[in-house]
Amino acid sequence: MEEAKDQLEIVTGFFSGFTEMQLSQLRALGGIYKEWNEKINVISRKDIDSLYEKHVLHSLSIAAVFDFPPGLKVIDIGTGGGFPGIPLAIMFPELNFTLVDSIGKKLKVVDAVADALQLKNVKTRHSRAEDIKDEKFDFVVSRAVAPLKDLWRWGKPLLIKGKKMPDFVNGLICLKGGDLRAEIKESGLHPHIWDISSIFEGQTWFKEKFLLYVPL
Repeated sequence: MEEAKDQLEIVTGFFSGFTEMQLSQLRALGGIYKEWNEKINVISRKDIDSLYEKHVLHSLSIAAVFDFPPGLKVIDIGTGGGFPGIPLAIMFPELNFTLVDSIGKKLKVVDAVADALQLKNVKTRHSRAEDIKDEKFDFVVSRAVAPLKDLWRWGKPLLIKGKKMPDFVNGLICLKGGDLRAEIKESGLHPHIWDISSIFEGQTWFKEKFLLYVPL
């Protein structure tokens, strides 16, 4: 429990205003993922001890930039073990999240985590993003799943057209790393880009990691 508390400070050092329920959920994440990762490997063995920095805080960089109004529908394409979807669902309990992956055993872990945390705003869907034809969303989020051009090709048809919000329009938000110049050029898109190391100062792991936003 003490280890979870120490790890949690990585998150609470940058975010405040959590309810007791949210703190309890964040605190529990480490143990739940450790337990499930022994059964179904969804997080690199070398990263599991850095869960709060490399997975939770990384996912929450989206929350550091976007303050989503209640009621929005968000789809997480290629969620894997539940990132960025699970941390965002904790942060935004009044949003509805659909976590999608083509690999069923990964969603088994996501379902178990969401159930253990009593996340009522999370559902999973075993599918490829491009096969979803019956539902639309306000935002598509994703983390290091595919090149930007593919994420936009899969994500754009899933977005609700004509949605207006006070500070920004809906679109694609993705987390990526490395030199993105060739990838962005190939996509033909002009994303807004944030350097995550400047969002979370002092966290050296975020060097050359970026948040990209493509408005619809």
